[in-house]
Amino acid sequence: STMDNQIVRELFTNTIEAAGILGVDSAFAAELAAKRDRLMPTTIGKDGRIMEWLEPYEEVEPTHRHVSHLYGLYPGNEISIEHTPELAEAARKSLEVRGDQSTGWSMAWKINFWARLRDGNRAHKLLKEALTLTYTGNPANIGGVYQNLFDTHPPFQIDGNFGATSGIAEMLLQSQGGYIELLPAIPDDWANGTFEGLKARGNFEIDAEWKNGVLVTAELTSNSGKECVIKYPDAKDLIVKSKNGDTVAKKVIDNDKISFITTAGAVYEICR
Repeated sequence: STMDNQIVRELFTNTIEAAGILGVDSAFAAELAAKRDRLMPTTIGKDGRIMEWLEPYEEVEPTHRHVSHLYGLYPGNEISIEHTPELAEAARKSLEVRGDQSTGWSMAWKINFWARLRDGNRAHKLLKEALTLTYTGNPANIGGVYQNLFDTHPPFQIDGNFGATSGIAEMLLQSQGGYIELLPAIPDDWANGTFEGLKARGNFEIDAEWKNGVLVTAELTSNSGKECVIKYPDAKDLIVKSKNGDTVAKKVIDNDKISFITTAGAVYEICR
């Protein structure tokens, strides 16, 4: 299955990268690289969707709750709008055919999928449906929550609760692409808001405020002292300041990306 290949490819890639960082096991890393090249890549079928299997088998249940072949979109990172736009569009078509309505855990996964595709309104639609009040004995193909907010499968699956929480975080902040993307999938209904304490890869902690869908300010704590790369529309116009108000030198990577050097434990303000 496509999901198997995606998981194995991710495992091999992570192991190869870890070996390179640590400077160990170069022969084993080379062996994994050779085997990785033999895995079938994530492939687009004639219908424009991600193929779920090695062969284009006809679906018995086109709207089935499993969307396993999109593992590479979430929680994996081999499918992205920026780096693999064709695969991202094929993933979108796959989700459209599968449909939104499902059991709670599946709806939660789809929130994350749509957030990764930067469609905040679609993610928000699913979030609202995932929080729709249901009742004991609800048919298994209907998602929602009970009065105590436990996710309905039925009878209960924690995947739906944790998955929906993850989806909210993905709407607010993403960092799987090698940079920190601020407010990547904010829905129209969240025109104004704040969040605090979200962690990004690289051990950065971030608070942010936005109004009318536009970033006002973000506070970033660097726990590792690594270089920080920020992505946001027209990021070239963003200003980076230290906690004492001094302007921090930034490098403009492109119109929507900037980077700056950080110090471990230091706090930075990002604003316009």
